[in-house]
Amino acid sequence: MSESEIKVPNIGDFKDVEVIEVLVSEGQILKKNDALITIESDKSSVEIPSNFDGKIKSLKIKVGDKVSEGDLILTLESVSETPKQTQKKPIIKKDEKIKQDYSHSEFGEIEVKDLPRVKKLSSKYLMNSWTNIPHVTNHDEADITELEEFRTSLTDIYTGEKKKITPLAFIVKALTASLKKFPNFNSSIDTIDEGKMTVKKYFHIGIAVDTPHGLMVPKLRNADNKNISLIGKELKKLSDECRNLKIEKKELFGGSMTITSLGGIGGSFFTPIINYPEVAILGIGKSEKKQVFLDGKFLTRTMLPLSLSYDHRIIDGAEAARFNNDLKENLGKNFAYKLAI
Repeated sequence: MSESEIKVPNIGDFKDVEVIEVLVSEGQILKKNDALITIESDKSSVEIPSNFDGKIKSLKIKVGDKVSEGDLILTLESVSETPKQTQKKPIIKKDEKIKQDYSHSEFGEIEVKDLPRVKKLSSKYLMNSWTNIPHVTNHDEADITELEEFRTSLTDIYTGEKKKITPLAFIVKALTASLKKFPNFNSSIDTIDEGKMTVKKYFHIGIAVDTPHGLMVPKLRNADNKNISLIGKELKKLSDECRNLKIEKKELFGGSMTITSLGGIGGSFFTPIINYPEVAILGIGKSEKKQVFLDGKFLTRTMLPLSLSYDHRIIDGAEAARFNNDLKENLGKNFAYKLAI
């Protein structure tokens, strides 16, 4: 009876990649292309298939082992005819649902409620994004001291009353300016399996809106052609339409990049989930006054937390850091000049 060895194939430049699943057991009958193991690098997880038919004689690796190209996975012995397949050991894969041993009601009173319709619709998109996009988040802070002083001092030239413009309007304008400078961030990946990405020439900024029905992300169209005041008015209009479920379905699609802000609620840094098929999302925390060392002394400055999540297949860390630096400049002390576009 002849034997065959199955080894780790060419896995690119990766070495010492961790085995996260072993999908077979000794004595099991295999067919060619049956999955054997799953390995996971810092970029992705990949299943390694069998090259041959046969019966597993000896399994050489286990979960947690580190493997490289050429390492022995298992040995196979050929079978002249297909015998009754050996009973497989139960194997739990990552995406397999785990059944609870006890019902929640055994521990006390519970209530089972239907998910709001918007949350039902968004859940599959969130799972798709988190599962299939390799997220990385860059955290930073922008000094918005002068911007806030200007914003809170705005008055209507006719009535003399204070104008209320949300900080988000300035952030939309600043983000749009950075997208012009870094076009990779204004792209989509729905054709990435074909080795292509779509770079958009328009600037439609998605705004995450918290509603009683769930999270909705309408698009503020052509942000590059609108001034701060108009952007502020449109943000309010979009929010009202979402909360009253008056928003058109098409207005939830076709974005450049999304902003999700917790500034009105609280918190600093977090990891926002990318709105597929976009490649990045900007999370905004609550600004606060801090002591910052500038020009040889400590000064009180208003600092805004930024959390930039990006798709590492399209954007690398250095580009993300440069993007955040540009965004900080757009929101910084020269904001009036930077945003006058």
